Amino acid sequence: MLAPVLVAQQSTVFTEQVYLRISAAYGPEASEDVAKWRQLVTELQSEDLDEKLYEINRFFNRLDFVDDLVHWQQKDYWATPIEFISTGAGDCEDYTIAKYFSLIELGVPEQQLRLMYVTALELRQPHMVLAYYETPTSIPLVLDNINRRILPANKRRDLSPIYSFNGNGLWAAKAMGTGRKLRGSGPMKMWDDMVERLDRVMYGDKKE
Repeated sequence: MLAPVLVAQQSTVFTEQVYLRISAAYGPEASEDVAKWRQLVTELQSEDLDEKLYEINRFFNRLDFVDDLVHWQQKDYWATPIEFISTGAGDCEDYTIAKYFSLIELGVPEQQLRLMYVTALELRQPHMVLAYYETPTSIPLVLDNINRRILPANKRRDLSPIYSFNGNGLWAAKAMGTGRKLRGSGPMKMWDDMVERLDRVMYGDKKE
């Protein structure tokens, strides 16, 4: 619920102060990299959906994959898009979150997007991807950092869904994401913490 409000505000609050906070935390090159993201979002506003999905997927997939223990010295850390871009690296959750925020800002309705936990069968490990649903019952398109092609879920036999969520809550996985809604769970705490950190970068310690 918080995400679309926050993302919608970003287009008007990426002020000089925001970039100064990014530079102070990560250096001037990080500020420039975030500015490139903002420029891409601006340029894509008038493009069709396929172009938005393709360009956002491509933009973030060029960043390096680094495990949380190595990158953040934490077992599990969900980076904000700014943290992900500024450090130039992250894990599967970070790719997915950054794509999700970007597409919402590009006008894709939140109900058409799900951050989906899956098992990557070939790697035999948990993984996260972004799923786009044209309709609530359609087979979603999968935006992923392992297989960088945007493919329908039924073409991704290497993924086994577990559950999915967006800013409005969690769903048990069924038919790649259309399933019953779940109540409070650990990932939503991770989500809330990530949104709070993004809020601090955008507004400082105190909202103006």
